[in-house]
Amino acid sequence: MRGLLLCCLVALATSETIHYEPSLNPSKTYEYKYEGEVNFGRGLANLAESGVRLTCKIKIVGVSANIFVLQVSGVNFAEFNGVPGKNSFINSPKLAQRLSAQLVKPFLFEYNAGHVGNIRAPAEVSDMVVNIARGILSFFHLTVKTTQRIYQLEEAGIHGLCHSIYATEESTTTKDMTITQVVDINKCREKAATYRGMATTVVDKISGERGESVISNVRYVYTVKPTAEGGLITKAHALEQQHFTPFNVKGGSFKMHAVKEMELLGESVTGEAVTLGTMQSRGDIVFKFVTSNVNIPGMMQNLDDPVTKAVALIKHLAQANIYQIDSATTEDTIKVYQLLRVIPYEGLEAMWTQFHANEEHRRWFLNMIVEVGDDRVLKFLEMRFQAQDLTLVEAWQTLLMSFNHLDARPALVEMAKAFFIIPFSRSHEQLWQTIALAYGSLVNKHCVYYTPCEVTAVEPLLKMATEALKAGDEVAMILALKALGNAGHPGSIKTIMRFIPGVAATPVELHPRVLSAAVQAMRLISSRDPHSVQDITMTVFLQKAIPAETRMMAFTVLFETRPSMALVSTITSHLLEEKDHQVVSFAYSYMGSLAKSITPDNHFLSTACNVAMKILSPKFGRLSFHYSKALHMDWFQNDLLTGTASDIFMLRGATNIFPTDIMMKGKLHFIGRILQVLEFGIRAEGIKELFGTHIPGFKGDFSLSDFKAIFNVLQKWELLPEDKPVLSAYSRASGQEWLYADIDKELLQYIIKAFSPSAGKGSPVWGLIENLQKGISLHETKPFLIFETRFFQASTLGFPLEISKYYESVNGFTVNAKAAATPPMTQHLGQLLNSEIAVETDGYIGCSKDILIFYGINTDMFQCGAELKVKWPTAIPWKFTGKINLREKKLELDLPPLKKPVELFSLTSDVYAVSRNIEDLAAAKITPMMPVAMDANDEIVRAAPDVVQAHSPQVEAPNVWHPRTKMCGESSIYGVSMCVESEVKRAFYHEEYPLYYLMGYTHMAVHLVPAHANNPVDKIHVELDAGPDKHPVNTPQLLNTLRRLSQEATRQLGLSSDTAPNVTTEAWTSIPDAVFILRALAISGNVKPEGYDAAFYYTPEVNIENAQIIVSEIGEETNWKMCSDVLMNTLHMEGNGHIRWGAECQSYQLSMGAATAHLPGSKPTLKTNFQWTTIPEYLQALGKSIEKYIPGMAFLLGFSQQNSANAKQEVSASFVVASADSLDLKIKFPEYTVYRQAIPFPLPAPTSQGIEQEPTNTTTDAVGRA
Repeated sequence: MRGLLLCCLVALATSETIHYEPSLNPSKTYEYKYEGEVNFGRGLANLAESGVRLTCKIKIVGVSANIFVLQVSGVNFAEFNGVPGKNSFINSPKLAQRLSAQLVKPFLFEYNAGHVGNIRAPAEVSDMVVNIARGILSFFHLTVKTTQRIYQLEEAGIHGLCHSIYATEESTTTKDMTITQVVDINKCREKAATYRGMATTVVDKISGERGESVISNVRYVYTVKPTAEGGLITKAHALEQQHFTPFNVKGGSFKMHAVKEMELLGESVTGEAVTLGTMQSRGDIVFKFVTSNVNIPGMMQNLDDPVTKAVALIKHLAQANIYQIDSATTEDTIKVYQLLRVIPYEGLEAMWTQFHANEEHRRWFLNMIVEVGDDRVLKFLEMRFQAQDLTLVEAWQTLLMSFNHLDARPALVEMAKAFFIIPFSRSHEQLWQTIALAYGSLVNKHCVYYTPCEVTAVEPLLKMATEALKAGDEVAMILALKALGNAGHPGSIKTIMRFIPGVAATPVELHPRVLSAAVQAMRLISSRDPHSVQDITMTVFLQKAIPAETRMMAFTVLFETRPSMALVSTITSHLLEEKDHQVVSFAYSYMGSLAKSITPDNHFLSTACNVAMKILSPKFGRLSFHYSKALHMDWFQNDLLTGTASDIFMLRGATNIFPTDIMMKGKLHFIGRILQVLEFGIRAEGIKELFGTHIPGFKGDFSLSDFKAIFNVLQKWELLPEDKPVLSAYSRASGQEWLYADIDKELLQYIIKAFSPSAGKGSPVWGLIENLQKGISLHETKPFLIFETRFFQASTLGFPLEISKYYESVNGFTVNAKAAATPPMTQHLGQLLNSEIAVETDGYIGCSKDILIFYGINTDMFQCGAELKVKWPTAIPWKFTGKINLREKKLELDLPPLKKPVELFSLTSDVYAVSRNIEDLAAAKITPMMPVAMDANDEIVRAAPDVVQAHSPQVEAPNVWHPRTKMCGESSIYGVSMCVESEVKRAFYHEEYPLYYLMGYTHMAVHLVPAHANNPVDKIHVELDAGPDKHPVNTPQLLNTLRRLSQEATRQLGLSSDTAPNVTTEAWTSIPDAVFILRALAISGNVKPEGYDAAFYYTPEVNIENAQIIVSEIGEETNWKMCSDVLMNTLHMEGNGHIRWGAECQSYQLSMGAATAHLPGSKPTLKTNFQWTTIPEYLQALGKSIEKYIPGMAFLLGFSQQNSANAKQEVSASFVVASADSLDLKIKFPEYTVYRQAIPFPLPAPTSQGIEQEPTNTTTDAVGRA
């Protein structure tokens, strides 16, 4: 018994000395083998993938109790590019050697209780290699609890501070513990991830609830052997999976599959101590991102001797694009950007010295240096400003682009302040504006990445605003407020409030346009300090003494803060008591539009507005169109996680006929972010005073007489005020105002005098014409990196995972022209009105756009992943001679015949599996993800994007969709053919919708190609004649045709019986003159010209607008004509039209008509119909092919269908206004009818009384109704 008790006590004591918590013995050396592999692809059969594999041996050697050394040896690196199962990894010994040169250096790290602490490495080891060491060491970083089988905790790891779930299981035989750790990378409190180029976008958190575009997780499995020192990790395995798509991952995704394994080979007592040199702290286990922007995906080049290479590339680009854009070279611009980013400041100055005297090279260099993005470009620009060796345009655009593409680090923001004190900055008003606005944009970007954002960043703009207010300088006030609006710094609120009545501590009387600028200056602060902005804008909106335009502007900014249901309810209550019709109409229409919004960011706001509309509609539902209006329209698709939104604001004053402000802006919703794409605004400051409250002869129906009345008032422009702008306009891109301008009376006078017929030799127009007579040659090219957005995230292997989007455009034009006037000008411009002007010109305008989406691993040594590449060139060349005779109102053009094919437009895209490494650039692999060879026994054919052989014979898999089309319209008269071709190749999977729409080869193009002509074409003669005594060819036939068309127009489409009595039968005693005649003739030596002749006629009667177009073919033995007639009854709001063509307009016929009806007691209705009697077979076939899709499309759009026997050769539709914001639609086809009720409609319906004229005073006790 005593022996048994002793054995139990010994066993118990032994078990208490065994630990599972990971630990390393400082006196031992542990040797492991390690392998890491990552692949990118779709994970579907027969689709190409790319990947890399790293294998090595590692040793962990103890230095002290908590300090250990990681030693790496036997490094091997291999690349994969092809189809799994058909291709294999290929070793890259040169890259392995380059990587090994750094990896074999010792890495010192702290280790305590299973957690890796500070990591130290020699200074020469790059951050990228240290991250690989982190990937290895992350296998030793875990938390073990023996008291719980399943436990959760938040801990730091290579992916950041993330949530982990652990599960443990102990083997009953070996006592080894298997530990499974799952890390949800999507929900890290401090994720090892970073964005670049996304500062102007707003995160849409609600969009994330509808789907994600990126999801990631990683699972670790450890085998831990218990020892007296602690748990020893004998084996470890990690699997990281990520799904990415430009849309919603629910509809298919690209996949990253990363696996790493580590296995203990042995342990031994440490012999000699490890020799360590100088080591630098490189941080803890959390992945550290390389701050450089040099590693650009989609390409890889040797960066040695960058100045020489950049100079050669810029010269090559300038030469290749000297006349027109060469789309084959435009991707080289990205290479130049990369080279410029590694060139030191002295190198940039040397390039400027070499380029500045050559106009072409100088322009390319200045356009591309803006992408350097750090202190070097600021220093370069500062030197140029000091030396004043840039033109105004060069300084303006270079500074604007440099600031917008600058890395917004605190030090660079501080450097940028220097431009406020350089004398050259104030040399021109537009340049000074650009500096202030661009600096504001830089501060805004700075505040996105650095929180809290110090108020010192915005101090120059606050100083500008304060000084302008003190001096009473309206122009300076507006500039400062616009710059503060770009900055969006919460610290500027107090300064902005000083400009706003009702909230300013010391109110100052300011012009409404200053108040408008002050209110708009808070538009971006609304997302950073919404409560303060709500308080201010709500106060402004409720103050009736403030101008209506300012109150409405405050309302728009208030709703940018996405007010709560409670705040919307408060607004609703105040609107019920509001007396100003302008304010009521604007707020009501805006809330009504928002009530229909379906974008995620308006999810709660639309509900609140919907409730508000139910309260406000009975009182304000029929407000006149002549009041201020706001319109919001949007759409959003959950499968795509993409949508658009647009707003249109029209603000009026109480006594103005026309809007005082018109603003339009558009937003793009994509993958959980919102980008305000473009915004334009116009303020008619002086014009509104010119028109006043009444225009003599203006009826409000915007007929021809109304436009004449407006023109009569505009002729009195000399009455415009001297101290106010006639017109102000601004433009914003990505929410940032980059340009605004005032047109004042002085500028207007200058323009009018310059173009006046009495202007003489001192006129700038005279000088322009003289240059044109000598001959001018203009050429401009502009490379423009429209956006560079990059997302970086850690991977378990320590490789940087990147998702990037690049959009580069190279735009250009060339104009060569020479003119001569007969007789020439001698005294004034008016002499040209009696001269014949001959012009000879050739040129080109076009662009080439390159789009890249990259998903993969991107380092300075290697790249692997998936790339979507799009090339999109557009070109419009021209060459012609012409004559213009203003006295005779005649224009003639002579164009040469087409001798060689011309590509007007093309779009080519494909998705590739790519592999590149810096040690073997020539061996880069770019494999179409859908390989050219689809047969299971074929080898993969690799091809560069520009040499894809899409037409090669191939075996299609069952799920491959591969349509190819080519359609040409040929003219044997002119010897030219226009061809449209397309080819699409997709591997489709129902579970992969909509991603498979994107993945595959796409090509579309439009070409002009020479064609066989009836006769050799010497030239194509085009003539436009709008002078007197114009008669078409074959006048007797024309007279008969016009009479027949006019008589039949009243009965072909009888939508209403009221039409016929109001139309008299026309009978001309003489041939009516055409308004103009257009001819296009092919001239062929002594042969009679062939071509077409088109005559336009306008024959109005009382309440009837009637127009005809007669097109006739000119040539031997031809009688083809096309006759069209359009009739509008302005009294009854009815119209109809006919098109007839063929021999003497007799072969084929189409008719269409529309009429409105609103009888007492009925709802307003619009009826339309489309009839045909005889049409060509190709149109019949086209109609039948379209008809197949109508039932399905109608169903998707929410329509119901009813089988019915309707008119055989007619399609009719009726639109019935069901309510103030909806309509009913019924469409009748020959064999069925589709209909839908209560379709939401964004515009309010007019009332039976028509549109109410604008009252002189809208502030009354009663709410005005139409």
